[in-house]
Amino acid sequence: MSITSLPTQRVRTKTRLSFDRFRAWLVACAVRPEARLWLGIQLAILHAVLWTFILINLKAAQDVHMDVAEAYGWGQQFLWGYGKHPPLSGWVAGLWFKLFPAADWATYALAMVTVSVGMVICWLVALRVVDARRAFLVVVMVALYPIFNFKGFKYNPDLLQLVTLPLLVLAYLNAFEKRSWQSGIWLGLAGALALMTKYWVLTMIGAIGLAALIHPERLKFLSSPAPWVAIVTMGLAMIPHGVWLADAHFVPLTYAGDTYSLQDKSQVHQLVAGYFLHNFALVALPVALAGLAMMLVPPWTTLLTGAPSRIVTRAWARGANPGVNVSQALNVWIVQVIVAFGPPLGALVFSIYMKTDWGIPLFFLVPLALVAIPALRVQSGSLFNIAAIWLVLSAATLAASPWIAAREMAANAGNTATYGARSDLARELTQAWHARFASRWAVVAGTMETIQPMVFYSPDHPSPFTPNEAWASGLTSLDDVKRSGFIGVFDPANERLPAFEKWISEVAPNAERIVMTTRRFTHGKAGPSMSWNVYIAPPAK
Repeated sequence: MSITSLPTQRVRTKTRLSFDRFRAWLVACAVRPEARLWLGIQLAILHAVLWTFILINLKAAQDVHMDVAEAYGWGQQFLWGYGKHPPLSGWVAGLWFKLFPAADWATYALAMVTVSVGMVICWLVALRVVDARRAFLVVVMVALYPIFNFKGFKYNPDLLQLVTLPLLVLAYLNAFEKRSWQSGIWLGLAGALALMTKYWVLTMIGAIGLAALIHPERLKFLSSPAPWVAIVTMGLAMIPHGVWLADAHFVPLTYAGDTYSLQDKSQVHQLVAGYFLHNFALVALPVALAGLAMMLVPPWTTLLTGAPSRIVTRAWARGANPGVNVSQALNVWIVQVIVAFGPPLGALVFSIYMKTDWGIPLFFLVPLALVAIPALRVQSGSLFNIAAIWLVLSAATLAASPWIAAREMAANAGNTATYGARSDLARELTQAWHARFASRWAVVAGTMETIQPMVFYSPDHPSPFTPNEAWASGLTSLDDVKRSGFIGVFDPANERLPAFEKWISEVAPNAERIVMTTRRFTHGKAGPSMSWNVYIAPPAK
């Protein structure tokens, strides 16, 4: 009996040694200067690949979000602005789709590459504030933050800020430390890049400015050339966009004022409360999982039976902590507090429609702000635990994604906003145009939410035109519409239909009018049926 049990004991011992060696290797890679960069990049690449496949499965029965289709349309021309927003998100989409086809999977890959680049920059930011061990914990917490996975499925200016805002914070921490004119140039360029993404980044720029004024070492920074060179550099870099903004009669500001101003105070209060609850719930997930990873450091099983309170308290201690740069941590704490509470308070004061998505780029510093607390002690074992939690959750989500998608579709079978077959409509309209005119379909007219999928899914990728809206993208003009002809598409249930019908009667009174119905079938299951009013105006002779 004793002889036959020996091989089993050897296998267990060998397995245990291999596991311990792998855990030690991971921790060593996370902290060694020559290895940690590649570990961070490899984590980001793996994250992008896994979550691209997850999103492909989860969204199999859906068309891409209209924000993604809009960015694709913007990217067909490289302008200095696109009506509602500055141009950077359109430029990035334009470059991406020069390399990849206009396909659903490519949009999810773009979104995941965007957040994964943001992850790497967040890791570089963390290294300015904490040691390598804590920085690795931060980057995996960021990977677990739903904005960087589930909620990051749609590429748009909000998501792109997860690249440009961490880059701005990195440039600020660098300038605050070096206080040189060179660091000021980089800070100014980072600020301009952020502003070219979305004007909402003024919240982060303002928070950084306040942090520079509040910080105890403010005189050292403000008396250096860095902040003043940054201001001049950012101003110069923004001149081309400023010229476009003036030429466009400041239409993005018109869009913001018309879309997000509210008179109902009770609605403002509800929206602000929803914003807080939504974004703090999202942040709570990576924080809770990081806490679990720190609790499960050996010998947690022994502590669980002997001194359970030690599982929590052993991670906290008094005294100096060489793993935290307190001066830079103070910058992070100030900035995060301001961007967390400033915008919703501003919404209350100025009666602004507060969207939950506006929090997407504002909470990426939360993991670093918590990990940088000097009293917190991060043990090496927690690094392996947090990485294992991320990998297990990602792999489990990948395996379950087809089942999740089927359940979601069954529960929302009549949801036309999510499961309406707009891609089928785009292809049918393209065929209809070719059959009538034997030429490329050049322009589609209607509301943004209706026509952007036509731009993306039609093989002809027509330019969008939104009549009766002051914030048109600028990709096509009324003269182009009349000369090239167009297809107008409108949801008959939309309250703006009478205004669109009036525009059609003025611009193309002889347009052919038809009704088209679309319905998608995914894995043999039918989605909702949708009807569309279609207006086909021929090219000018």
